[in-house]
Amino acid sequence: MNFDLVIKNGTVVTAVATYQADIGINGEQIAAIGQGLHGRRELDAADKLVIPGGIDPHVHLQYQLPNFRSADDFFSGTRAAALGGTTTVIDFVEPQAAQTMLDGLAARNAEAAGQTVIDYSFHMTIGPHEIEKLDQVAAAYAAGCASFKLYMAYGMRLTDDQLLRALQAIRDVNGLPVVHAENWDVICALVAQNLAAGRTEPGWHPHSRPSLLEAEAASRLIDIATYVGTRVHIFHISCAEVVERLADAQRRGLPVTGETCPHYLLLNCGVFERPLPQAARYICSPPLRSHDDQLHLWRALGQDVVNIVTTDHCPFTQAEKEQNLHDYSQIPGGLPGIEARLSLLYSYGVRDGYFSLNRWVEMSSTRVAQLFGLRQKGHIAPGYDADLVIFDPQKRIVLSTETLHEQVDWTPYEGVPVTGWPTTTLCRGQVVVEDGKFVGEAGYGRFISRSF
Repeated sequence: MNFDLVIKNGTVVTAVATYQADIGINGEQIAAIGQGLHGRRELDAADKLVIPGGIDPHVHLQYQLPNFRSADDFFSGTRAAALGGTTTVIDFVEPQAAQTMLDGLAARNAEAAGQTVIDYSFHMTIGPHEIEKLDQVAAAYAAGCASFKLYMAYGMRLTDDQLLRALQAIRDVNGLPVVHAENWDVICALVAQNLAAGRTEPGWHPHSRPSLLEAEAASRLIDIATYVGTRVHIFHISCAEVVERLADAQRRGLPVTGETCPHYLLLNCGVFERPLPQAARYICSPPLRSHDDQLHLWRALGQDVVNIVTTDHCPFTQAEKEQNLHDYSQIPGGLPGIEARLSLLYSYGVRDGYFSLNRWVEMSSTRVAQLFGLRQKGHIAPGYDADLVIFDPQKRIVLSTETLHEQVDWTPYEGVPVTGWPTTTLCRGQVVVEDGKFVGEAGYGRFISRSF
């Protein structure tokens, strides 16, 4: 049989197996896996790994804050993702106060459609003004938003009674709550105390968001979710204390999962010792923690306590980061990182012995697909979408704004060397990156409706 496209001679790596094989693709799907396959077009993957396309379920593209907008739009952000081996992203819908959830979804989808170069989906955000719209959760789920973002911080923060009601509504449609867990009342008090005492520099940011209180919020969330009887997923875990609470919940058999991000694995609070304005660039929430916290997170990934790695990609320019140097609490929080995730995890996770090739694939693709209801993605088998990456385990790159493609004028990984980088990326059978060059097109990406 002649296939539309065949990836030949590669080492196929899935979450459960590693083996030599060719992969035959017809149209948008994997059609066969075997030896000696032939196609109208053939890609040679000799001496390279062939893995499922990365899935990043935590990105902020074209994200509007009151005074800032994230630097990557849907085109530039998904292009950078594709160049880094990611083939699906999940962003967020934040309905306006007067909008229904479905109107908010339609508006957000209108921004993305025609611009994305890879597939995408959305989490539906439930903020304070959605609490009186909880009867719309079922419609949002039916429209393909199977996960719902809840905040325990910022202006989108839900009080505990609102959190309870939101978790109940999500449970009733079999959705997945995804939660930013921090103690907002304590944060506000500590920020006020610091500013009143003249402690305004970025180095005070982590002191305003203590790891112990991040863990307190995670524990409170777990307890409320357990009472409600729903699973829950904790976003961007930064510290050992939350790892311990997560591990305890899992030992008790509770359906609690969590994620961390490359910046918590590879950066620490020492960056705030750098001079201004450079130190201001590293503000994100939860904040960067200690070297010991990094080690706990690496080990937790190897043990599948922390289950997946996302980027929380939320880029702001140097100028935007430097506008409020007199008040660290007003510096826009977020770091760029959508492109380098797969390579950083391979280079510093697999090569440094924290986890296996198979666990690498699991945490960056397969488990993500399972957690978030992406039924056709995250695995290499006939019938799955042909989202595939040819990954060169020997390719060496030094990360910089010259080698990365995010639409921002700095990177937190400036000067970081990596060994292992994607050379070719396919999304639904279409080559969108070839030999390290972007060859895709705006609008190829498709909204993926998710369900459990």
